[in-house]
Amino acid sequence: MTLDNILEEIKKANSIVIVTHESPDGDAIGSSLAMELALRSIGKKSDIIIPEYPRIFNFLPNAKNVKDKSDLKKYDLAISLDCTDLRRINGKEYFEEAKRTIVIDHHGTNSMYGDINFVNPVAPACCEILVGMFTYFNIDINQEIGTCILTGIITDTGGFKYQSVTAETFEFTAELLRKGVNVSEIYQTALETRTMANFQLLKKTLNRMEILENGKVTFTYITNQDETEVNAEPGDHEGLVEIGRDIEGVEISILLRQKDNEDKYKVSMRSKNYVNVSDLCYIFGGGGHPKAAGCLVQGTVEQIKEKLLREIRKVL
Repeated sequence: MTLDNILEEIKKANSIVIVTHESPDGDAIGSSLAMELALRSIGKKSDIIIPEYPRIFNFLPNAKNVKDKSDLKKYDLAISLDCTDLRRINGKEYFEEAKRTIVIDHHGTNSMYGDINFVNPVAPACCEILVGMFTYFNIDINQEIGTCILTGIITDTGGFKYQSVTAETFEFTAELLRKGVNVSEIYQTALETRTMANFQLLKKTLNRMEILENGKVTFTYITNQDETEVNAEPGDHEGLVEIGRDIEGVEISILLRQKDNEDKYKVSMRSKNYVNVSDLCYIFGGGGHPKAAGCLVQGTVEQIKEKLLREIRKVL
């Protein structure tokens, strides 16, 4: 019934905008591009607004159609993809001003902020939700749409290694392979390629990394100055938080990334086995997945570290 309502809103709308969360990852990018291509295939034009588009995803079909902003202030319909709440949307003014809004997501912490919400927390990626949705809408998942969708699935599952992966995930992937989607290219470009700026930031985070709580927690950070020094572009910080988690004995990895305001840091957390970092980030107004989550915290690096460790000690 929800899918029928979504299709009805799409058909009625003369102007559609697609938005996603700040600091977009492969799933946010892939689902946004796939949605635009799918809408185009049924005769609907839409704008994709992604102000911080990571250059590593320039290889994707339709990347050239992404916009930093739009001249149109009010859309008939706004579709938010892979975003837990209104605060995290980059370009939320378009969502807020739209006549009708749709939220499509796979995070269990989603606040259901749309007029219509289609949230499946069991799905390992928002892109996997789109497979079922497009099939229900009788939209052909061609090679272009499939490439965008598989990029989201591969990146959000860490290359199919997380526990969220299901038999359906591999069934979808097999079908996309049959459509001509190049899995090897997606894997190598999205997961195994580092920009020079990302490599330079990696060195800085490793040099600052602390191993805390009897080897169960790693903590590191990057500043605005760091990103300026290495000429970082959007997305060049991706993958840095995973490094600490991969150390033997570590359960939680923490990365702080300074925002424009000197006293605000984006906190990224990853866990390995038993800690639900989404619950930890929820305490600070954030959220995400049980093993990958984030939040925005005010304070100095040391102050934020102590705030986080105070809560982490309760669950270790």
